[in-house]
Amino acid sequence: MANYNAMLLLSLILSTSIMVLGQSNGDIGVCYGLIGDNLPRPKEIVSLYQKLGIKKMRIFQPYPEVLEALRGSGIQLVLGTLNQDIPFIASGEDAAREWFMSRVQPYVNDIDILYISVGNEVIPGEFSESILPAMENLQKVLDSNNLGTKATTVVHAILLGTSFPPSEGKFSDKSGPFITEILKFLSSQKTPLLVNLYPYFPYAENPTEIPLDYALLSSTDTFVQDGPLSYTNLLDAMLDAFYWAVEKEGVNDVNIVISESGWPHGGNGDLTTSELASIYNSNFVKRVESGNGTPKRPQAKIEGYIFALLDENLKEPGVERNWGLFTPTLQPNYVLF
Repeated sequence: MANYNAMLLLSLILSTSIMVLGQSNGDIGVCYGLIGDNLPRPKEIVSLYQKLGIKKMRIFQPYPEVLEALRGSGIQLVLGTLNQDIPFIASGEDAAREWFMSRVQPYVNDIDILYISVGNEVIPGEFSESILPAMENLQKVLDSNNLGTKATTVVHAILLGTSFPPSEGKFSDKSGPFITEILKFLSSQKTPLLVNLYPYFPYAENPTEIPLDYALLSSTDTFVQDGPLSYTNLLDAMLDAFYWAVEKEGVNDVNIVISESGWPHGGNGDLTTSELASIYNSNFVKRVESGNGTPKRPQAKIEGYIFALLDENLKEPGVERNWGLFTPTLQPNYVLF
């Protein structure tokens, strides 16, 4: 009877999550990381995405077993490259073709790959100079195979040297030399920039001055007034800081996809509880699905990915192990509502 009740509870929780994610307009996805030694098989994960109505997945490298499981699933994919593969892909179009043919081409007829992200949070860093040529080479290969897939990259919020108020958003001196030409390339291809944005981190650094409901996307009151623009939540302010920074590089038509956002449910005391994680991620889903843009770009479509599907036990102790919507046994850590 106890096992039956546990299964019934899980079914009810999953049904609640299905109601939230299953009604998605297609702009919400969930990141799927595999840095753990106790994780379910990819086929189980793909089945879970389908049961929950999650239409988009982001993975951080071309895991063959995950790609096999995704065949014919109808789930759209954001596929990453390993950071250490970037110099090879950047070395020439033939090298990019070799990488593509061995890791991606076998699956392109059965998986809708939206973007291939060259690296994750590489700039600034040792591979910064290789990002643009790798993107250019990879896009040529994708185009030669008549695919609609776009090459892009994923950047960290620390690219901004200034982010407050949003209109003062500006790339740091370390990232500026690399990001300008990348943005021009993305503009030429009509491709978005992928940005990892976490209101949790600025809130955790300064919880006495940043209201919790502003960080959790729960507030309806203006907390930041930036000229004519009013901000009721920290995510919009962070996103618009990037839009301002992009425009200051002379580029006005590159959209931004939120490639990661979430709230840890443990690892940092009262700042990381299941309740807070549930509130933030529920509000994040609603924010993306609302169809509303930001104060600066009210017409811009927001596409976002929750980080992450599972807790990953081989990450560093603390919050890094506690981002999952689910445990490795696929028990929900909390309910989305």
